[in-house]
Parts: sequence; structure tokens; C-alpha cells
Amino acid sequence: MDGQVSQRARSEQCGSRKQGLERQWLQGQTVGKDPAQGRAARASALASTAFGRTLAAAMLAATLGLLPAQGRAGTGCDSEPLAPRKLADAAQTALLVADALDRRDAPLALVARVGTDLSAQGLVYSHVGFVVRDHPAGRWTAVHLLNECGSDRSNLYSQGLVNFFADDLVNQDARIVWLEPGLAQRLAERLRALPSGALHQPRYNLIARPGSADYQNSTAWVLETLGAALAQTQTPSRNAAFAAAQRDGFRADRVHIPYSKRVLGGLFSANVAFTDHPISTRLGGDYPVVTVRSIVEYLERSGHVQAQSEWRNGRAMRTPGAL
Repeated sequence: MDGQVSQRARSEQCGSRKQGLERQWLQGQTVGKDPAQGRAARASALASTAFGRTLAAAMLAATLGLLPAQGRAGTGCDSEPLAPRKLADAAQTALLVADALDRRDAPLALVARVGTDLSAQGLVYSHVGFVVRDHPAGRWTAVHLLNECGSDRSNLYSQGLVNFFADDLVNQDARIVWLEPGLAQRLAERLRALPSGALHQPRYNLIARPGSADYQNSTAWVLETLGAALAQTQTPSRNAAFAAAQRDGFRADRVHIPYSKRVLGGLFSANVAFTDHPISTRLGGDYPVVTVRSIVEYLERSGHVQAQSEWRNGRAMRTPGAL
């Protein structure tokens, strides 16, 4: 599930139409040790002060070829530049995440962020993507599905970690989930080969029904990609990939959207399709969805999680918290 359904029906994954940045499968913006290890380390040290945070972001931008985003997440995807403080915050989070990724010998991990406040649904993280080591786009590259500016379309994007955490988020909390080696390797190989075998349905629905053939959202794409790696077949279909995840123990979450709120509250937008669910669900208001929580809890139950790290309010958590 990509974002909270509100009157604006706002998805936090809006694929910003940036000039020369975030081009699909062409160039990712990366944070890592190669080739700029020394400058990234100095940026991390500088980031301990308010001025240093902004300077650190500037250093990262200069070192890694980054520029402030020309658009941001939201239904309008307007051209308002990202505020320097937000870019600095994103750069600091990217440094923390990249450093943690570098310390483990793993080709891939899941990384979650908080782009929409889902606390009313008892959820913390709203979006998750894969982060791939030595991807064609860069050292550490986030590969994920983004809604195109509140429309009914989506695309797959490869982004550097700074841009991944600079998309007008609620906060800079982050969680890394490392997977067992065999699954991680198969996923990394699959993602490096994109767009081949992408399992992508471009018709976007914020509350896509798990296993829907007609729609997809970012969390559904992640789940189906996991299922494809589990199936270990050459060219699995979306249906086969979802079925593999179900057989392996995946169970959908449920979010409650009362019928009265849906009808009277103006919950209509191009990126929300209630008709993806049967009439009984729409009348009852309990919608099955794929959430970050349901993905991670399924992976934990099935024994696919090797380790996790989490940051809340910029601080490393001794024990990862609720999802």
C-alpha cells in the first residue's frame, strides 16, 4: 500500500518528472564508497551541525552528480525546488543507509521509508523498494515502482539513495531488511536485468487488491518480484509470482475505509480504483492490501530475513520497532 487514502487521495510515490534526473534505467544517483569514499566520510562528519547538514548535502551533490530535485511527490508534481534542509536531511539518511549496506556482504536489501502518515491505519512505513549493490545505474541503487504524479499510471525507477529519501517524506525514518543469501542473489540478478521480466502493470491503484491482474502499486510490485524469485522459473507471470508468495506464507493486511467516508468524503482520484475490489468489500469497508508491514512480517515468518536495521528520528534503534 503506497499512501494513505485521504481527501486528496495523495500517493507518496509520485514519479517526479525531473530534468536529467531519475531517468528510467539510464542514470541513478548513488551514495556509497566508490569512488568517493573520502568525501562521503567528510560529509557524514559535517552533518552533525545544522550548517554542516546543508553543506554535507552540497558535497554529496557535487561528488555524485546530484542536483536538487525539480519536482516533488504529490498529486500535482509541481516544479517547486526541494528545500535545502530537506535535501540535507535526505543526504544524511542516505549516508546512514549506505554505510550500513556497505558493512554487510549482501547484493541486495529492502529499504522502507515514511512518505505518508498511515498511523490511523496502525502502520508506520508506507513505501518499500529494493536497493541493489553494483547496479548498472550505480553503487547502491534503489529500484522501485512510483505513481506518476497522482495519475492512474506508474513506472519503474532506478534512483540513488539521496533521491529515494528526498521525495517530500513525512520524516526520515528508515528500515533496512537483509534477506537470506540465495533469495537476495536471485533478486539482484533479476533487478539488474530490468526492464526484462519486470512484472510491471502500469495501471496504478493506491489500494490495489493483492493479486489483481488489472492494477498494481509499489508494494504489490515488490511482493510479486519476491514471488518471482521464489518461483525460480525463467519467465513467471504476475499471477504465478503472486501465487508463489501466497504458497510461501504471504497474508495481506487490511485497511478500513468506511463506505460512508468513501462516498461522502470525496475519496475519488485518478490513482484510486475502489472497483478493483468486489462489491462486498466496498460495502464492508475492509480492503485487503499489500503493505510494508505485511511484506516484512511474511518474510520473517518464512525465514527469509537475515537481519534488520532501523533509524527513528535520525538515531539507530537497538531493536527494530513496529512496521
